[in-house]
Amino acid sequence: METTKIKKVLIALDYDPTAKRVAEVGFTFANSMHAEVILIHVVVDLVAYSLTYLNLGPMQLDTVTELKDASEQFLEKTKRHLKDEYIQTVVREGDFATCILDTIKEMDIDVIVMGSHSRKWLEHILLGSVTADVLKHTTIPMFIVPTKKREED
Repeated sequence: METTKIKKVLIALDYDPTAKRVAEVGFTFANSMHAEVILIHVVVDLVAYSLTYLNLGPMQLDTVTELKDASEQFLEKTKRHLKDEYIQTVVREGDFATCILDTIKEMDIDVIVMGSHSRKWLEHILLGSVTADVLKHTTIPMFIVPTKKREED
């Protein structure tokens, strides 16, 4: 039996407070495989961000460009937290699942790491489940990190 070596792990992060845990678990998983780590965040639009809690602190984001800049800073902060200067960061704009799936193909990713959030029913109807969408369409293994419900739920 031939085994496939895991060379690249893509860790998808959002601004949910649980993203730190997803990053840590995904990073530990990738390190155990001696794999390259890529962090990704997808910018959808300003309306979607107004529906979720941003853990970047107080900020006023009026344009998608400002949101992309804040997202790059968020990923760089996460990279520093993980203490690995070789981690790559990617910020994309568009549909969450589509951007993640496109990045998997473009960067020849071997495993995707994502969190699975428990959301309020209205958020679930409006936003859907990105993890479920990626799982439905991907051809590579997924490592799903269960996350607790946020306190305001």
